[in-house]
Amino acid sequence: MKNPRDIIKRPIITEQTSDFMANKKYVFEVDIRANKTEIKLAIQQIFKVKVTSVNTLRMPAKPKRYGKHSGYTSEWKKAYVQLSADSSELEFFESV
Repeated sequence: MKNPRDIIKRPIITEQTSDFMANKKYVFEVDIRANKTEIKLAIQQIFKVKVTSVNTLRMPAKPKRYGKHSGYTSEWKKAYVQLSADSSELEFFESV
């Protein structure tokens, strides 16, 4: 099995995801090759909580320009993680 810290790259904190936190739903950037089962196990191991569901979504590359140079941003994967009702809130997000 892969290292859980390699699967979960970083949390995504925006206004919309802050609203999700009230319902114990969190958003993470994850490894693009990770599947839902691996993401679920990684979250459970890192934060010691119970995960109810995981929804994933691939964010496509976008064209970007910097002066006369053009290119694309990287493609990445996002995971919406729903915690069970009896799980505690993630300590990582309490200071937000």
